[in-house]
Amino acid sequence: MTRIAILQMTSGIDPHANARAICDAISAAREGGAQMLFTPEMCGLLDRDRSRASPKIVQEEDNEVLDAAVKAARQHGLMVALGSLAVARGDGRWANRSFVIDADGRIAARYDKIHMFDVELASGESWRESAAYAAGEEVVTVEDTPLGRLGLTICYDIRFPALFDALGQERCDAIAVPAAFTVPTGRDHWHVLQRARAIEASAFVIAAAQVGEHEDGRRTYGHSLVVDPWGEVLLDMGGDKPGLGFADLDLGRIAEVRNQLPSLANRRAIAK
Repeated sequence: MTRIAILQMTSGIDPHANARAICDAISAAREGGAQMLFTPEMCGLLDRDRSRASPKIVQEEDNEVLDAAVKAARQHGLMVALGSLAVARGDGRWANRSFVIDADGRIAARYDKIHMFDVELASGESWRESAAYAAGEEVVTVEDTPLGRLGLTICYDIRFPALFDALGQERCDAIAVPAAFTVPTGRDHWHVLQRARAIEASAFVIAAAQVGEHEDGRRTYGHSLVVDPWGEVLLDMGGDKPGLGFADLDLGRIAEVRNQLPSLANRRAIAK
């Protein structure tokens, strides 16, 4: 069995406070026997007021949350999938960027969110991620993790099967889906989408999520999940409060499922 830890957060507008919560979780995850920790999307700063957030969104070499996580990962010898941080790109745009930090404190991978959350919900919520953030363009996987090959995605990416098809073709053993899902979309779609993507890729899906009432006025759905390659939910952290959860994964399950339902091997290109 491989033990992982999942941090469910209620991130706020103070990067220092968020960094402290992440570092505490790294320490607790290691003490709990985890080999890897997963955190949510925008774990370093969650603030829909972009004018207020702007002074805190800096290039990654100046990001205090990333620096703190790198030092804590090195100190505790724990690999960390840092769900995402808002970082300045140096061209006047921002990136919603995931980082994988190895147990020696080195950045093993970076992934910029490909699909921008530009929606008008019936609840009245309006989001225009592309107004400030530049979309990523590359599919990213990390080979040497305690789970094998890990595919990286962020939140709204879950709605785009082509990305998960690409990760499945890369034979990812697990896929990270850090998120800050809205409550209306989460209530109706969160579990369905996470389970479907795990089944399609025949891989574990690990979805660390934001939860609850945030300082900037938003509400997020929570329910951080771990789903196995058959689509079975192994962990659901609920939608009430932040916390640290653990899941023990049988990596042999990946081969079992792929042998029973070899959908990746049976895949054929569809002519347009």
